Amino acid sequence: MKTHFSKAIKLTFLLIVLTVIYTLVIRGISYLAPGGGDGEKVVNKGNIIGYYNIGQSFTNDKYFRSRPSAVNYNAAAGAGSNKSPTNPDQIKIIKARIDTFLVHNPDISIKDIPSELVTASGSGLDPDISPQAAYIQVKRIAKIRKIDENILKTLVEHHIDKPLFGLFGPEKVNVLKLNIALEEMKCNK
Repeated sequence: MKTHFSKAIKLTFLLIVLTVIYTLVIRGISYLAPGGGDGEKVVNKGNIIGYYNIGQSFTNDKYFRSRPSAVNYNAAAGAGSNKSPTNPDQIKIIKARIDTFLVHNPDISIKDIPSELVTASGSGLDPDISPQAAYIQVKRIAKIRKIDENILKTLVEHHIDKPLFGLFGPEKVNVLKLNIALEEMKCNK
């Protein structure tokens, strides 16, 4: 009995040491990442307006809209909805998102809406949309801002992040970066 007890104490002590060391090593590595482990902050006129890797809500029609969030863009509570595609509540949510999108984009057909504009990501905080999801919003933004659609399409094209090494992952557009560029374009007129 005594040997089991001493082994349990030693194992507990070892696991405590390993978890503390592991935590410190991971924290040390995070300091090497952009933003020093605090995320890549977006600063405008001395104010933090967001983070490049955390999705934000853009509801004004003059901006590109982000992917919906299951957690209302709360980074402290990042999570998916965990509802299956056949869940009646999930179907209602998606239908409401589709209806809202069509109200703000009346020239778009329901079949042309990219899925990420009406479904939340697994984290609920995805900052990116597909190029198709950005292009489909160009007509609305061009009409509101009185900008030529081709200029906006070029802006989207310049903000497409290609797959890593041309192989890993899809093409994507960071909505915050795109909307900042859209605002800067307005200022440069």
